[in-house]
Amino acid sequence: MGNTLLVEGETSRTRPMVALFGGVALTNTAMVGAATAGTLIAGETAAPWLSGAPNAANVLGTAIGTIWLALHMARRGRRSGLVLGYGIGVGGAVVAVSAVQAGSLLWLIAGMVLMGIGNGGAQLSRYAAADLYPPERKSFALGVVVWSGTIGAFAGPALISVTAHTAGGLGLERMTGPFLLVLLTSVLAGGITALLVGAHRPATTAVAEAPPVRTLLRLPVTLVALTAMIASQVAMVAVMTMTPLEMHQHGHGLGEVGAILTVHLVGMFAFAPVSGRLADRFGGARVALAGLVTLVVAAVSAFLAPDVAGFVSYTALFLLGYGWNLAFVGSSSLLSSGMPEAARTRLQGVVDALAWTASGLASIGAGVLMAGGGYATLAVVTAIGLVVTVVVVATMVRRAALR
Repeated sequence: MGNTLLVEGETSRTRPMVALFGGVALTNTAMVGAATAGTLIAGETAAPWLSGAPNAANVLGTAIGTIWLALHMARRGRRSGLVLGYGIGVGGAVVAVSAVQAGSLLWLIAGMVLMGIGNGGAQLSRYAAADLYPPERKSFALGVVVWSGTIGAFAGPALISVTAHTAGGLGLERMTGPFLLVLLTSVLAGGITALLVGAHRPATTAVAEAPPVRTLLRLPVTLVALTAMIASQVAMVAVMTMTPLEMHQHGHGLGEVGAILTVHLVGMFAFAPVSGRLADRFGGARVALAGLVTLVVAAVSAFLAPDVAGFVSYTALFLLGYGWNLAFVGSSSLLSSGMPEAARTRLQGVVDALAWTASGLASIGAGVLMAGGGYATLAVVTAIGLVVTVVVVATMVRRAALR
C-alpha cells in the first residue's frame, strides 16, 4: 500500500507542517520548564534519591503516550491522536499546578505522567511530517519538525524564572508557573492541530493486514534504530536531568541553570535539518552511529569538567544535545519508510515507547548514582555504557550492510 498521507506540491504541505512545527515548538518550550521545576521541587522536598522521580514520571508518561497514541493513530489517523494527546496534557498541567499548591509530590508525579502522555503525542509529529514527503526528503522533513525544538531551547529556559515570577504575582506558589505554561501551550497546540492537520484515516483493511510489530522488531534496521534511540535517550536524560541539581547544590541560580540548558537544547534541536540532510544522503544508520560517538565525547567531557558552570560543562552539554540529535534523527529516518503505513505507525510508537521507558528508568538510576557517587560517577557510567553501545551498533550496521 502506498503512503496515503503523501500529498503533491509544497503548498498543500504548508498547513499541516505549520501545525506540526508549531505544536512541537510549543510543547518543547513548556516541557523544559516543567521538567526543571519538577526536579528542583523533588530535590528540595524529598530524599536525594527521589530527585529524578518527577522527570522519570514525565518520561514514563511520554512512553505511554507514544505507544498508545501511535496505536490510536494507526486506526483513527494522525490528527485525532495528536489532539487527544494535547488534551491529556492540559489535564496533566491542571493536576501539577494543584499539586504544587498543595505541596504534594505524589500528585505532582501524577501530573507529570499526564503531561508526558501529551508530550508523547507531540514526539510522533516528526513521523507525521515525514509521511507528507517522498522517500528522498523524509529525513529532512522530520528534521525540520525536530528543529522546532530550537524555539523551546531559547524560550523554555528563559521562561522558567518569568513564569515563576508571574505565578507569584498571581498569589500562587512560584513553581506553579512552568506548569501554567504547559496548560497554555497544550491548548494552543491542540487548537492549531485540529484546524490545520488533515483528517486522514488509514483504511481498515490496511490496519488488519499490517504485519505484527514483533515481526518488524526482529528486522536489522529496526534493531539498529531501537538500540541507538534507547542509548541516546538514556545518556541524554541521565546527564541532562542531574545537571540542574548539581548546579543548584553548588549555589548556582535559576538564571545559570537556564543558560546551560539553553546551550544543551540548541545542540538537541538547532541542527536537526542538517542531521536530516545527512541521513537522506548518507543513511540513517551512519548518522545514528555518529551521534552515539558524539555522546561518548560529551560524557567524557562532563566527567573532566572542573566546574559544573564552566566552559567545559557548557561544551559537554552542547555535545550531549547534538549527539542525541544525530542519533534521534538517524534512528527516526530508519523507521520512516520501507513498510506499510499502518505497520510503520505502530512500530514507530513501540520503538519510541521502549526508548522513553528506558530513559525514564535512567532518570531514576541517575538520581541514585547522583546520591551515591556524585555527578562524576554518573558521567563515567554513562560513557562506559555508550562505548559498549557504539561497538554493538557498528557491528549490526556492518553485518546488515545498512547505511
